Amino acid sequence: MLGMPAADTALHADADRPSRREQILRAAAQLFAERGARAVGVDDVGAAVGVTGPAIYRHFASKDAMLAEMLLRISERLLAGGTERVADAGEDPLAQLRTLIAFQVDFALDNPALITVHDRDLGSLSEDDAAQVRRLQRRYVEVWVGVLGRLHPRADAASSRVRAHAVFGLINSTPHSAGRLPRRQMAALLAAMAEAAATS
Repeated sequence: MLGMPAADTALHADADRPSRREQILRAAAQLFAERGARAVGVDDVGAAVGVTGPAIYRHFASKDAMLAEMLLRISERLLAGGTERVADAGEDPLAQLRTLIAFQVDFALDNPALITVHDRDLGSLSEDDAAQVRRLQRRYVEVWVGVLGRLHPRADAASSRVRAHAVFGLINSTPHSAGRLPRRQMAALLAAMAEAAATS
């Protein structure tokens, strides 16, 4: 059975007690990140969770269905989490920005396989699934654009959007530097750099 680390918990409603479906998604995310979705078969995913490949079909119609669900789940979680954190941060846009940055940093550090799969395999989704993921992502970006617009009232929305994507690129680079610093130190460094980029 695949030795799955404690990371990539964004796929689970309860990270301590993932359902079989969630265990399958998590194993698929690890394998897709390591090899690319196209190089992984259903039998590979089954072996990783200790079941036969055909047993996977009780939970997912296909490997493509696994990929679609994992990318939709993380997009929904980012949108819901970002929206909630901005609402909880009060009226100060700098406080809103800091809580958004902390949220994104935690997500990136806790879900390195999902970051990798999203970057590499989004284009493998069907047109309908890819469109749904992109709609959710655009809404999440607009949460950031609203906060950045309040911080930079003279900037237009297009500039705030570019700034948001640049901050995402900085934070989501973490799979390339995983393990080089202790997590707490890495989180603090990323948060400081992201805030500098967002407020410059």
